[in-house]
Amino acid sequence: MIKSRKHAQSRFNQQMSAALAVMLLPVAAHAADTGADPVVVAGSNQTLQEVKVRGEAINDFKAEKASSAKYTEKLVDTAQTLTVIKKELIEQQGAVTLTEALRNTPGVGAFFLGENGSTNTGDAVYMRGFDASGSIYVDGVRDVGSISRDTFNIEQIDVLKGPAGTDNGRSSPTGSINLVSKKPLMEDAYLGAVTAGSGRQKRVTADLNKIINADTGTAFRLNLLDQDSGNPARDVVKNKRWAIAPSVAFGLNGPTRVYLNYLHVDQDNIPDGGVLTIGLPGWTPPAPVVLKAATPTTPAVLGPSFDFMAGARAVDPKNFYGSVLDFDRVKADMLTVRVEHDFAGGAKLQSTTRYGRTKQDYLLTSFMSTGANLRNVVAGSNPDSWMIARTNLNYKDQLNEIVTNQTTVTADFDGGLLKHTVVAGLELVNEKQTNYTNVNAPGATGLPLVSIYHPDSSQPVTPAQVSLVRNGARGDGTTTTESVYVFDTAKLGDKWIFNAGVRLDHYNTSYNGVTVQGTATPQTIPVGTLLANSLTASDNLLNGKLSALYKPTADSSVYALVATSKAPPGGTNFTLSSAANSSANPNYDPQITTNYELGTKWDLLKQKLSLSATAYRTDVRNEIEADPNNAANFYQTGKKRVQGIELGVTGEILRNWLVSAGYTRMSTQVVSGKVVTAAGDNLLSYTPKQAFTLWTSYTLPMGLQLGGGARFSDKLARGTDGAVGTPAYADSYWVYDAMASYPINKHVDLRLNVYNLADKQYVQAINKSGYRYTPGAPRSASLTANFKF
Repeated sequence: MIKSRKHAQSRFNQQMSAALAVMLLPVAAHAADTGADPVVVAGSNQTLQEVKVRGEAINDFKAEKASSAKYTEKLVDTAQTLTVIKKELIEQQGAVTLTEALRNTPGVGAFFLGENGSTNTGDAVYMRGFDASGSIYVDGVRDVGSISRDTFNIEQIDVLKGPAGTDNGRSSPTGSINLVSKKPLMEDAYLGAVTAGSGRQKRVTADLNKIINADTGTAFRLNLLDQDSGNPARDVVKNKRWAIAPSVAFGLNGPTRVYLNYLHVDQDNIPDGGVLTIGLPGWTPPAPVVLKAATPTTPAVLGPSFDFMAGARAVDPKNFYGSVLDFDRVKADMLTVRVEHDFAGGAKLQSTTRYGRTKQDYLLTSFMSTGANLRNVVAGSNPDSWMIARTNLNYKDQLNEIVTNQTTVTADFDGGLLKHTVVAGLELVNEKQTNYTNVNAPGATGLPLVSIYHPDSSQPVTPAQVSLVRNGARGDGTTTTESVYVFDTAKLGDKWIFNAGVRLDHYNTSYNGVTVQGTATPQTIPVGTLLANSLTASDNLLNGKLSALYKPTADSSVYALVATSKAPPGGTNFTLSSAANSSANPNYDPQITTNYELGTKWDLLKQKLSLSATAYRTDVRNEIEADPNNAANFYQTGKKRVQGIELGVTGEILRNWLVSAGYTRMSTQVVSGKVVTAAGDNLLSYTPKQAFTLWTSYTLPMGLQLGGGARFSDKLARGTDGAVGTPAYADSYWVYDAMASYPINKHVDLRLNVYNLADKQYVQAINKSGYRYTPGAPRSASLTANFKF
């Protein structure tokens, strides 16, 4: 595969270099005036100049540094939990999306399916108890929009755990995820891969790099993707996308380098709304329908009981309860210009400018198995005749845009006793989001009923049943941010490293909520008067972090860190609200996060293997809570806490034996405020208490590479909203995978991936009410042919 110049050559190139050096030995005889030691060739009186062939072992799993210019030290000398997932590990596993790649860091995943009738779209990632989907970055720039990000153009993924406010400004309380794009290199290489597998998987990628002008350091790189796949876990669900990512670089062999990158992604998917939780552990029959509400003098009148459903069998996890209407269409464009310059005195400048635009049109037939939605469900009936009404059309008609510039300068200077590396920067960002409202046209009767155990997704839907149109209502949100930041890494001798960072953000958020009076029809949009509700919020956010690191040896460290992060009202979704119970109300203060961390990192076996251990505590305060004595009043008295340990192992244990593993144990609680789990336990929802991930591979002398892995996720507590009869937890699970790869020749190798070897049935994500869940993929396989020229 293509390696950056900081990596060693491929095995094939090393062999060719050695052969070339032998052939050039006679030429080296004319270079005796260089001062190198002479070499006498056996059987000859000729003394030759010594030719040295140097190689450096490639470590496909262990990275030396994070990609951000804000991190100047190696990972072993970085005082924070920072995991780097390299593309070689991603490729071995056959991971094609961001959420699949994030399985390599424990306790991070898409555990939350969505609200009652609303299903999350794109990369809905939870990390250490909190939603981190609004803290995903591409090359250090926030990437907004509900898109499922592909790995075809990714060099590595940097996962920062703990508050990232000093690095990125407003962000998730518990970290950020940065995707590092592939860039042109001074090396001709032509790579491709073709994959076929279970679930009608069909995927083709290409990675082409060409030197345009070696003298000026000009190179071009093109990454391509085309995929048209089903889902081995689900019927009907489709993942279809194509993408193109051309990039050109100038001055790669000089002090000034310019990169021009463009990314276009086009997705046309059939989304997954999950399946009914009927029959899962913890499920009980729903409450009877209320036929007549209670009054002060009379009790409520209830319909027939559903208790006879107790013991109902689980539905087939492959069932699809959507309709022929369902679609998920995304078009994303990203244009980036990056300029890097190395000054004569050693200082470095990096300036990144980007325009990004993501448009999503999404419609999903959603459902809730409440008693009011059940049909033909009566005592003594055949479960095969049970039906359900699909009353929720979940749509998203959203446009996101971003224009930004980040400029960072890095410089070293000697302060006498301390040697400093200072990183200072300026960031200007303008982000916009528009959400259009769609409604069912008057007179539409709604979707037809669907069988609970034998759903038919091919049922026709007529305009008389469903006819969604924009009604003129929309939400327009804009956030403009000006930021300055500075980091100082100070070294005291070769044993101590101190780091201090501070960031000041000034943000302005404006939101116009446009509502409509009247009605809309398929022919007219809208009828009636448009009313706008305008809200604004503006403030300064000051974040900082401070750490001290001690190095017992040159390749180890022990550190302590304290860091903060803040999330202002409307900071993640550009939406402000005047509701007293909403954290997006501009009258409230920002949510504040403080993280305390103690850790140690060790590079062993000649820096080939990295070990890490971390203990941390994260406090999140200023959560909105109702007054227990008056539910109409709300205060920012809520506080949540996550604390735990995390262990990691990455790199090469022995020659040709690679490993990447991690374990976390988390304790979560609501310190002050209402308990948020359905079971009433004082825990945070969608957060496994324990999680473990492992991937290892070994290359045999004949070139055959064997690998495998295991993942464990503890049970997940879902959120609470008054749903009756639904599971309060998703059970824990183990999943095992395997891989075998063999080089057919120097240009082609084959890789077989087998997933979920034990064919374990498990809940990957569950929605807030517990009516729906996303099944984990069953046993499945894929075969990939990789081409290298």
